[in-house]
Order: sequence, then C-alpha cells, then structure tokens
Amino acid sequence: MAGIYGVLGVADTERIFLNTLGQNVVYDAVNEYMAMHNAELAQTLGVFVGETTTDFKRRYFLPGGGRLQNMGFAPQSAPAAAKTSGSWDVAFPLNEWGAALAGTRISYAYATVQDLAREVDGIRARDVATVRFEILNALLGSTQTTFVDPINGSLSIEPLANSDSVVYPPVLGSETEATENHYLSAGYAVSAISDTNDPYATIVSELEEHFGAPTGGSSIVTFIPPDVTAKTQALTDFVAVTHQNIQPGDDISTVLGLPAGMPGRVLGHVSGSWVVEWRYLPATYVIAIHMDAPPPLTMRVDPSYTGLGSGLQLVSTNSKYPFTESFYSHRFGVACGNRLNGVAMLISAAGWSVPTGYL
Repeated sequence: MAGIYGVLGVADTERIFLNTLGQNVVYDAVNEYMAMHNAELAQTLGVFVGETTTDFKRRYFLPGGGRLQNMGFAPQSAPAAAKTSGSWDVAFPLNEWGAALAGTRISYAYATVQDLAREVDGIRARDVATVRFEILNALLGSTQTTFVDPINGSLSIEPLANSDSVVYPPVLGSETEATENHYLSAGYAVSAISDTNDPYATIVSELEEHFGAPTGGSSIVTFIPPDVTAKTQALTDFVAVTHQNIQPGDDISTVLGLPAGMPGRVLGHVSGSWVVEWRYLPATYVIAIHMDAPPPLTMRVDPSYTGLGSGLQLVSTNSKYPFTESFYSHRFGVACGNRLNGVAMLISAAGWSVPTGYL
C-alpha cells in the first residue's frame, strides 16, 4: 500500500512542513490513506468476517431432518403436513474505537510530513490490533454475552456453537437435528501431539460433518500459535510449503494451491487441513475455518443515512482547522453469525476454558 507520502504527492526525503501544504489538504490526504488501509484490512481478515451489515439482529432458518412419508402403492389420502422448522438468532454489537490527536496548533506549525507519517502509521497499527483482538474475542469467547444497545435494547451476542439449546441441521451420517459444540479440548498437552494424538484429524471431522467431505479433501485452514508449530511439523502426514529459494528433488511431496490472503504464515498441510502459524493467537489455542462455507463472523457498522461513515477515519470537529481539531474513529462490532463454521480447540489435558483476557 502506498504511504502517506504518495497520497500527498511528496518524496519521503523532502522536509516539508504541514503548514506549507495546508490543513485541508492534509486532512483529506489522511482520510484517503485510511480508506486504503480499510480496504487492505478487510481483505486480510475476510477469512473470518463474511459480511458487513447494519442489522443489529438476525435470524438464521434451518432445513429440517427426517424422511418422506411412506404412502404405500395406491394412497387413499394426502400425506400429513410437514413443516420445516428450526432457527437460531444472533445479534451484533456496535462500539466506537478511537484515538485523539496529540498536538496543538503550535506543534502542528512545526510538524513535518515525516511526523505525520509516524502518527498515521501508529494509528493504523492500533486499528489493526483492535480489529484483530475483537475477531479473536468473538471466536474464543465461548459463552453468550449481552451488549446494551442504546437504541435497540439488550442484545444477546452468541459464540460459535457451544452446546446451548439450539439444534442444528443433521450432520453427515445422521437424519436428526442436534445440538453442537465447537469449543473442544484436545485432551492432551502440546508436547503429546503425535500421529496418535492428532488434533487436526478431530478438527477436520468436526467441520466436514456439517459442510461435506468431498473426494480429494476439503478447504479447511487451521490457525495455530508458534508453540504448536514444531509438534505439527513433526507429524508424519505433514507436508511443508516449499521455500521460495529451494527447488525440491524427486520423490518429495510438495503442496499445491496455497490458500491466499491468510493472516500469518502458511506452514503446510496435514491431516486434511492447511496449517497457518498466526503469532497473535494465545498459546495452546487453535482456530479452524472451512473456506468453502460462509465465514463465521459478521461485522456491524452504522447505516449510511447516519452519515457517520465506516472504517478507520479522521473525524474533524472544526471546519477551519480540520486537522488539528479532529480525532481518529472506527465504529464497528463483530460477532458470530454462522455459528457452525469454526472450531476452537485448547491443546491441553484439561477441559475447554476461555483464554485469559478474552470474554
């Protein structure tokens, strides 16, 4: 992505004071740069967030299970009515996240484009960290929470399927709707991962029972923290991504069709799943997503008629001094919508528990 220098049309080696450019020019350039940042962030995290909505609440309807009625060879009456039923409700929070400009008209008068670049890159980094944490929080928080919406009242925010009262469509091999739990414990420590204790086989089975088990394998991605990497790479079935500067020899398995746009580093493929090392996951926790199903999360934003905008933006409070009298704002909220597309697993001998610092 082009830096703020490119948006302003100046070289990064030039020492230009912001007053030379003018506050309106700087203000517009920062928001243009933020729009580029928002597009890049949405693309990177699209594996988790399936859509953006202005809805505060939504109902997912489910197909029913069972079989057709046997009416015999020459039925004398119509079959009994069959009603497709079943649904689950989800809701989405909406918060404002922001940072104030740390400066005055005096500091602005002495500020250069280099000073501006450091500031906006710092804001971008904070925004990425905030969105990333909210996504992980929505996936790793395994209990229902309540968001108090000043307009719509108290909303029940749901996690992934967590053994609550919701019954989901029949899984492969079954004809009966049932509850589901996608918060798992491996039942063994990271040090015990082996061909016998293979968490990826369990995760793949959990997702394929909902979204199908095609010949040739599914497009499933498991994100892991660094402490799980070495034991994963030691599995017999693990096939590593070939280093860009190494040409593999004959009779060596290589991976094809790497998943694109992943946050983190694609390590390889094992037991039916792509493995991506993502250093922001808490130690011993892994998250898996089925790439051919709708992503698990939905992001809520303000309706367009409010004029509040979307994504990270610089909001001015003074038309005469739009840059110095402004603040950075990002209004959004994320929560689970497709509660079936996601598995969170704790690689531990203990039962599932929410990681420290998450809801």
